[in-house]
Amino acid sequence: MSKRTSDIVIRVLTGLTLLAIVLAVVFHEDIFARSAEFTTIEETVRTADAIVSVDSLRVFDLALLILRAALGMMIFVHGYNKAFRGGKLAGTGRWFESMGMRPGKVHATLAAGTEMGVGVLLVVGLLTQLAAAGLIALMVVAFWTVHRDKGFMITGEGWEYVALIATMSLVTAMLGPGLLSLDAEFGIAHRLDGWTGFWVALLLGVGAGAAQLLLFFRPPPPAPEPGS
Repeated sequence: MSKRTSDIVIRVLTGLTLLAIVLAVVFHEDIFARSAEFTTIEETVRTADAIVSVDSLRVFDLALLILRAALGMMIFVHGYNKAFRGGKLAGTGRWFESMGMRPGKVHATLAAGTEMGVGVLLVVGLLTQLAAAGLIALMVVAFWTVHRDKGFMITGEGWEYVALIATMSLVTAMLGPGLLSLDAEFGIAHRLDGWTGFWVALLLGVGAGAAQLLLFFRPPPPAPEPGS
């Protein structure tokens, strides 16, 4: 796939995501009215002498949608870039080999597929906590293989960027996908949020990333010092 074609695909996906956000805001009240879960939550809050307005819930749901969409679109483009741009999977595989993730082509395919899959799940809000765990796992591997010995600042290829993405993923898992998601449509939006979402994303994400490193990370020996 040419660079021009891939850029067009990315722009189309970005436009569709932004359109979905606009439509979600416009039709939020209709979605809210059909949601028995949120009606129950509102009634529960009322019994504690507090009233949650539809407008405040709209802001909350929209904020969660923006957070999911930003994370999802960002990581999808990373995966797309690995698979279809530059050196494509072959070139990405050689890069993975140079870092010590072997066999490189297998890990390049796994990374690109995971990034694109996680990205789609986050944007549409499906299996949100598992998607957040997948993104945390990706950041654990990226931190250990590329960034850990380069300091904090991203300007020096430090771990600032991956730490922030992992933190945002953990927050997404804790807050849940919100009403504007497929999880809400399927009635599972609030089954895994809160502390459950925290532990699901943290343990699965860190565990999966650590397991991949233990099984496959074999860094090359350091280059000999000049004159040695």
